[in-house]
Amino acid sequence: MGVRCGLAAVRGAVLLVAVVVGADALCWSAAAEPRTSVAARAMATARPAPDGSRLTAAEAGPGRVVNLTVRSEAMGSEVHVAVLPAADESTAAPSLYLLNGVDGGSETGQWRDGSNWLTKTDAEQFFAGERVNVVMPVGGGGTFFADWRAEDPVMGKQRWTTFLTGELPPIIDSAFGGNGVNAIAGLSMASSAVFRMALAAPGLYRAIGSYSGCVRTSDPLGQAMVSTIVTGKRGNPANMWGPPSDPAWAANDPYLHAERLRGTVIYVSTGTGQPGPLDTMNGPGIDSDSRKLLDQLLIGGALDAMTWSCTQQLRDRFQELGIAATFDFRENGTHSWGYWQEDLHNSWPVLRAALHE
Repeated sequence: MGVRCGLAAVRGAVLLVAVVVGADALCWSAAAEPRTSVAARAMATARPAPDGSRLTAAEAGPGRVVNLTVRSEAMGSEVHVAVLPAADESTAAPSLYLLNGVDGGSETGQWRDGSNWLTKTDAEQFFAGERVNVVMPVGGGGTFFADWRAEDPVMGKQRWTTFLTGELPPIIDSAFGGNGVNAIAGLSMASSAVFRMALAAPGLYRAIGSYSGCVRTSDPLGQAMVSTIVTGKRGNPANMWGPPSDPAWAANDPYLHAERLRGTVIYVSTGTGQPGPLDTMNGPGIDSDSRKLLDQLLIGGALDAMTWSCTQQLRDRFQELGIAATFDFRENGTHSWGYWQEDLHNSWPVLRAALHE
């Protein structure tokens, strides 16, 4: 028994129509299919992950967005995920996972309330014609998207690596016609996390993009940086990887395990922290607000000055090991969304080539 799919033209749109043989089936697609239909199909076709994690809700969001609610068994909670379905849904497509920075994209769990890839960049428009499912989890602020060793009194149970490598991908693939080929990219706090995901699940992510970050996390500077971000969210870093002397810090440091990344397509970028063309009163997100510009110049400048140094260390490490990677050292620029949009644009040809090879 099986399912046969055929093509039919309806009012100028090409639909993929299911013909069922011996069993119910859902096998349709359309270039102009309403988001409500896509959301309904996602609910109907989604399959649970091996540990029982599952899609509990799907609804049409604004524009091309489909909003998902996924029950994570590892974390014992629900996670919101925003998806931009592939342009051509009639054929299986790869997936690009986009991770957000220090606040996980939103403090409320709803992406429309925060600063993230959908609210601060043109990601929705940029990927509109691409055959790729773009997947943006919401949450994980201050967690480094790690599997924490202990439940934190404030931040709760954090098992983001398990969620991103074992629970979410099979749900996305079944709900949106994924072909099992993935890439992952992230900025700032997530810039080291994307490397850890590739190390935790070899072969799952064919390519990674890392923007404005410090990948080395177990040396004194790296530990100080991680601890500052975690405590800034009122969490206890000891609940993530233990005290500073614990071997778990080194075990979770991608810089120390770079050899295992051989064969993964890698794109890394950073600014210098010096003012650039987007650091003006008319720059993205500034809206002629002098206070926003001052914050971007001072805080954002200091942060990218630090990531510039970190990225040089990572480049030298890869060169020492003879591992191929693309490094984009911008001549200027701060730790801000306008530059991360450019980084996403510049890295996409590299990531896309890996996804479709």
